Amino acid sequence: MTEGPAGGAPAGGAPTGAGPVRTCVGCRRRDDQAALLRVVAGGTSVLVDARHRSPGRGAYLHPEPACVAAAVKRRAFARALRCPVDAAAAGSVVAAHLDAGIALGRRGGTG
Repeated sequence: MTEGPAGGAPAGGAPTGAGPVRTCVGCRRRDDQAALLRVVAGGTSVLVDARHRSPGRGAYLHPEPACVAAAVKRRAFARALRCPVDAAAAGSVVAAHLDAGIALGRRGGTG
């Protein structure tokens, strides 16, 4: 089996089996845990758990705007975290985290 461009999942998109596998709450595709962004409940919204170490129930999604939008549309955060979550606020928090990550990536580590 050949690996994908990042060396993680095979070209077909299936997990490699090298580590834990989780399902994205947005697109419902399974992927390696390391390739997904973890969020945890934080009041009526979510908090991004970038280090995958925060206590409590977590939900995973691909760090892609399409998956965030799908999770908000499906109200998947509240269902996955099993607590009331404002879907729009959760989507805003995750989108802001993604935007910050993209901005940091553009700096190229020179800052």
